[in-house]
Amino acid sequence: MQQIDFMQVGGFQVGQAQDEAAGTGVTVLLFDECAPTGVDIRGGGPASRETPLLAPVADAAGLHALVLSGGSAFGLDAAGGVMRFLEERGIGFDTGITPVPLVAQSCIFDLAVGDKTVRPDGAMAYRACEQASRTELKLGCVGGGMGATVGKFCGAPYAMKSGIGAYAVQAGAIRVGAIVVVNALGDIFDVDTGRQIAGLRTEDGRGLRLTEEQMYAGIETARNPFSANKKTATNTTIGAIVTNAAFSKAELTRVASMAHNGFARAIRPVHTTADGDSIYACSVGHEQADLNAVGTLASYVMAKAIGCGVRAARDGFSLPCAQTLGTV
Repeated sequence: MQQIDFMQVGGFQVGQAQDEAAGTGVTVLLFDECAPTGVDIRGGGPASRETPLLAPVADAAGLHALVLSGGSAFGLDAAGGVMRFLEERGIGFDTGITPVPLVAQSCIFDLAVGDKTVRPDGAMAYRACEQASRTELKLGCVGGGMGATVGKFCGAPYAMKSGIGAYAVQAGAIRVGAIVVVNALGDIFDVDTGRQIAGLRTEDGRGLRLTEEQMYAGIETARNPFSANKKTATNTTIGAIVTNAAFSKAELTRVASMAHNGFARAIRPVHTTADGDSIYACSVGHEQADLNAVGTLASYVMAKAIGCGVRAARDGFSLPCAQTLGTV
């Protein structure tokens, strides 16, 4: 197994656009062919669009595009811009009248980071499509990761800036990559060393402490995580596995499920009621591969991509990043 660039997985383009002042943005994956896709949603508060298309019993063969954005449920309007971009180019499910692009989307909650009245919309997503590349992928505080933050259990004064990350590997002819917007309630840990690299800061703001310890200390008190975090963005980590292995939607749903182990390895706590954690798994190739091996790789690259998103972030909106704190 060797590390490769995420874009080397092939079979897709990635476009990104953002409003830096407002602290929100959108990342779009445009697939060369309709890509069989599965999804597994574990968090208790997701914002998503068209995920029923991905049920194994649904007739849709897959997706033409996938959108990862900010804006909470308001940001779901962005998918309309992607549909317009694809329809204009004759891409979509053939209805005999007009091609209908199959586009799924998930959003993070970033409304409290910058300007809550500005959300990703169709125009922003259309610009992202126009800027799509097969080779270049910027990481950190760009696209859907523009307003991403972590470590928010005790509110804004102790949170940290995060962003979008990606990581990919190749084993033989099989390529497996992950792209993820890291916007977690919990702390972030390096998957190789187990060391905490981001999350809840100490009271002096200069170090890190464990969210789990703070959570357990208040176990006897019911807590509304949205209210507790009202001065910072709330949560949801969203991402996708992309592989050149050929799998069905049902098999890809299993890959997405296994990839959530990567969330659990890199984020603690995870899958809370204040998170809408969602992972897609997309097949963009025709290589034959073992499902369990690809699912296991999916877990690893997802955990690595989460660390990448933290390491690539920069300070913003009065929140320090891991580089500034010296924890990476």
